[in-house]
Amino acid sequence: MNGEYRGPRVVGHTDGGFEETARFFSEVMGLEETRRERDVAGFVFPDGTEMEVWRPEDEFHSFFGAGPVVGFRVDDVEEARAGMEAAGVEFLGPIQHSENTAWSHFRGPDGNVYEIIER
Repeated sequence: MNGEYRGPRVVGHTDGGFEETARFFSEVMGLEETRRERDVAGFVFPDGTEMEVWRPEDEFHSFFGAGPVVGFRVDDVEEARAGMEAAGVEFLGPIQHSENTAWSHFRGPDGNVYEIIER
């Protein structure tokens, strides 16, 4: 495999109890809320790991399924993806980009959706 996998970077999931779950992460767990839009609430753990809660109506993340989606930190998404594809891993669409990061979702052998993300 190419690249070094450094552990979780982001955990996200869809949730029918969106507001209750968002309150749980902010009020019970004491996480800092870093993002709030109609369909997403974002939080950050003290070590920098991010937690995102998505409304099930959010079409962009409809492939998530019922379980959480864990994003694994890598130094280079393109390199890590190429190595994983060579090993037969199924990716769900192209590499996505924002101003300061890139990520790509894939299906694990257990059928769950995961992600590789650089930052």
